[in-house]
Amino acid sequence: MNFIKKLTIFTFIAFVYFQCSKKPEMSSYDEQGQQVEVLDSATLQAMDNFEKFCSSCHGEQMMAFADRKWKHGKEKDSIYASIKNGYADAGMPSWEASFSDKEINNLVNYILKGIENVERYGFQEVKLESDTFETELVKFSLDTIVSGMTNPWGMTFLPSGEMLVTERSGELYKVDGNGNKEKVSGVPKVMYKGQGGLLDVELHPDFENNKWLYLSYSDYRVEDGDTLSGTAVSRYKFEDNKLTDGEKIFEGHPYSTKRHHYGSRLQFDQEGYLYFSVGDRGNRDENPQSLESYCGKIHRIMDDGSIPADNPFAGQEGKAASVFSYGHRNPQGVAMNQETGKIWEHEHGPRGGDEVNIINKGLNYGWPVISYGINYDGTTFTDKLEADGMQQPVLYWVPSIAPSGMTFVNSDIYPDWKGDLLVGSLRFKYLNRCKIVGDKIVEEEIMMKNIGRVRNVKIGPQGYIYVAVEKPGFVYRLMPIYKES
Repeated sequence: MNFIKKLTIFTFIAFVYFQCSKKPEMSSYDEQGQQVEVLDSATLQAMDNFEKFCSSCHGEQMMAFADRKWKHGKEKDSIYASIKNGYADAGMPSWEASFSDKEINNLVNYILKGIENVERYGFQEVKLESDTFETELVKFSLDTIVSGMTNPWGMTFLPSGEMLVTERSGELYKVDGNGNKEKVSGVPKVMYKGQGGLLDVELHPDFENNKWLYLSYSDYRVEDGDTLSGTAVSRYKFEDNKLTDGEKIFEGHPYSTKRHHYGSRLQFDQEGYLYFSVGDRGNRDENPQSLESYCGKIHRIMDDGSIPADNPFAGQEGKAASVFSYGHRNPQGVAMNQETGKIWEHEHGPRGGDEVNIINKGLNYGWPVISYGINYDGTTFTDKLEADGMQQPVLYWVPSIAPSGMTFVNSDIYPDWKGDLLVGSLRFKYLNRCKIVGDKIVEEEIMMKNIGRVRNVKIGPQGYIYVAVEKPGFVYRLMPIYKES
């Protein structure tokens, strides 16, 4: 087994053990200073056998393979029988002649650890009986700010403290301090199908003076009888609860008949550049690695849509000048770390392999050539976890948590979380706190279990954290509960 691959798998398995809060009898420390369990020889042998003999059909990421419905049972005896005897009609060979009973048993135990990791996310679907949550460092209650929505997708805040919230069906609302919603007029028409609709909203850094507001959305047109759609970004003047002077400053070609993987988040950096994400539009084999395509990319433009002269592919024939990084799948989180000024991104993997990345100029983030995930049907699409010239993620999730929305905590209201990264989980319905040290994620905490499909998380102008969930759609404000001194 390639050393880098073995080290990557080893680190992840060790991380799973650590996250499950099992105090190991033997321990060591990884490069981040995190205590991890030393794996025994039986587990290492099982890892090696899985990589050599199982990965060609099931993928190298055993955790992604474990995230499945087990047709023949997921108990130890059932998995043991499946490996030993096989299911010839289904294409699963018998391994009785290749592995000893001990080796099969070790492989079963290794797979069971993967199942255990998957099931720790399987929170029981229960109605929340309390609006108070106690986490490792902060206790808080929920203050309901917005209700009566379905898919509150994007959020931003006006200088007045009022909130702007997009409804994916195509409405933009201004919400006052009492939760009263007022519809904003002048919003563009959107393709509200599949994963498309009205997506993110962002204000210009100098909004108080210039009144510019930006929207990302699924644009559409009819060509030769087909309705094609793609990710677009437009800017408007926002005054008196109306959008005027609309100008489309970006179109994510090629448009497609597919209705998924639009991206799309908007983020200004400290220098006034606008970064935004565009998904691969469901065409992984052509879009993400093609610099001619705008899809599967993080883009950087000026506030008027023009191209910065130092963009990595500006002025190069056959390459999209707005592209800043490429090789992305479906990024639904883009945020700036205020302490460093760096742009971070997260994206949906397929079955396994959701990623968090730090975005750097002109780099290739690998999709779909490298991935920690497999196809939704359990088959594989790549045999590579790493490749020359392709970036490794800061963090990846197996199984997929379906991340959406992200923000860095820069507020003194939550001093114990300051500098941490918050990420929503659509699939498992929780808020994830990532402890940041430098440019590394060294610890995670699952918070607000069963709160709902977390679509977005933002810091408001007064320093409070706002969390949007969907179906039904609410926006909550996290109100810390301080200990009495």
